[in-house]
Amino acid sequence: MNVIAIQTIFWTEMARFFRTMSQSLISPVLSTSLYFVVFGSAIGSRIDQVEGVAYGAFIVPGLIMLSVMTQAVSNASFGIYFPKFIGTIYEHLSAPVNFLEIVIGFVGAAAVKALMIGIIILVTAFFFVDLPIVHPLAMVAFLLLTCLSFALLGFIIGIWAENFEQLQLIPLLVITPLVFLGGSFYSISMLPPVWQTISMFNPVVYLVSGFRWSFFGTADVPIGVSLLAIGTFTAICLGVIWWIFKTGYRLRQ
Repeated sequence: MNVIAIQTIFWTEMARFFRTMSQSLISPVLSTSLYFVVFGSAIGSRIDQVEGVAYGAFIVPGLIMLSVMTQAVSNASFGIYFPKFIGTIYEHLSAPVNFLEIVIGFVGAAAVKALMIGIIILVTAFFFVDLPIVHPLAMVAFLLLTCLSFALLGFIIGIWAENFEQLQLIPLLVITPLVFLGGSFYSISMLPPVWQTISMFNPVVYLVSGFRWSFFGTADVPIGVSLLAIGTFTAICLGVIWWIFKTGYRLRQ
């Protein structure tokens, strides 16, 4: 394992993150704070409780998941796409560095960035609502797994994308709608039976449900199913990345 190569890639990506602090960190935190004001105060004043939890607190896990997923995908996809765009990706491929070390460097940096944003949003939430955390270890585990799995997905998108439009296509048209329709701001049990069934095909439902369970002890989906879903998703992403480097898909063209 080439630790120096991993550290070089990792800290290069983190340096870019800190250089664009206003865009990378402050912007998502401010956006999430606006969600607290709009949904927590305006709508929360009309909705007393959801599943025995104050609505302002109920939406916190969903807001954290929304920010973590989108930021992990965006950071990882741009992180690997930019070397492709300027041609420096060939330096990585020709250097004595295997694909696993490249993935650890880029994906690790993107996951850490998303984790930092998630933690800051969580701390911010305590200023707006009274937020219990019933299962703190499970909360940390779900947060870490979500950052990792969606950073892997972003890495795949960055390799697949051939231009900046494609780079933004999946995060904007697929991931964000799935998060909004995945129970981030409501409980799946509030939907009509038909839509409850349809929602079960949304993979984000299992992530948001498991993460919310770690806060309040209630979930729309059994916790074991949520863990299985995120574990399967992570395994699929790892398999796709292995295939990409084995075949050179859009890397050696």
